[in-house]
Amino acid sequence: MTITTTETPVADRLSGGTHTLSVYVNNQPGVLMRICQVFARRGFNIDSLVVSQGRSRKFSRMTIGISGDPEGLEQIVKQVNKLIDVIHCQEHTAADAVVKEMLLIKFLVGQKERTEALHVIDHFGGKTLDLTPTSMIAMLQGDSRKIDSAITMLSQFEIIETVRTGKVVMARGEQAT
Repeated sequence: MTITTTETPVADRLSGGTHTLSVYVNNQPGVLMRICQVFARRGFNIDSLVVSQGRSRKFSRMTIGISGDPEGLEQIVKQVNKLIDVIHCQEHTAADAVVKEMLLIKFLVGQKERTEALHVIDHFGGKTLDLTPTSMIAMLQGDSRKIDSAITMLSQFEIIETVRTGKVVMARGEQAT
């Protein structure tokens, strides 16, 4: 089954806030630095960054969560696409891609509150990875809003630390990411 979407200009899709870019690059030293400089020059902040090897060791995929003036996003995509070692750069939205992130969260929880903590983790589709008499580590995955909501709900316990992966993205259907 093929999912067909109509392409709309980047400026029409933007409503402020954060944006997710997928950048496929040659796996070479300095590529990340050159890409980051494009964002810095345009006044965009990198909120999350995930870099992983592609199917071939010659390539890497970067998923970059950014925030800044939506007016300049289309120009950034064009400038990144012009960089040496960049194969392609494109923005993805929830309409054309699956966007997820993962959270590891460690918090203090006593015997009496453990059931309540487990209910919260279960509600968000999470999994308990470590359990001691006084603490717990849970793993949750989903979109950024779901992760933020889970952290808010788990804030009733004393959070020791959190680690988030940042966004990962894959285009829906047959479209390349």
